[in-house]
Amino acid sequence: MRSVLVVEDSVSARAFVRAVLESPEFAAKNGGCEVLEATSGFDAMRMLPRGPYDLIITDINMSDINGLELVHFIRKSAHHAKTPLLIISSLGAPEDVARGLALGADVYLAKPFTSVQLADACARLLDAARRHAAHPSEPPSSGA
Repeated sequence: MRSVLVVEDSVSARAFVRAVLESPEFAAKNGGCEVLEATSGFDAMRMLPRGPYDLIITDINMSDINGLELVHFIRKSAHHAKTPLLIISSLGAPEDVARGLALGADVYLAKPFTSVQLADACARLLDAARRHAAHPSEPPSSGA
């Protein structure tokens, strides 16, 4: 079972992501996911040592540690540097997307997005992580 950390301060957004990742359709195509939720960047920082995670999904706008700071921290971490990262954010201007990707996110989805867009992005990242784990000498590629 895959472990996914969802970092989002919106209850409804977390529920949406959980519903997609725990859906029978997603499980049939990609295997099951255990979804762990962090309600803030600070909460995520406390949960990171409980990993490893197969995927981390984070919002940007959060009240304490924002998602960009979290992405930066994760990419500098010896334990999580290669963990696939997906940013979901209401900030969708080209410069916002470019900044998130430059900090190390693998995929950036601007809200609103559909369940299909989210499922496809997560499937690509989980598949890339699985392939990289099987062949660690090859560079990871999300196909994003």
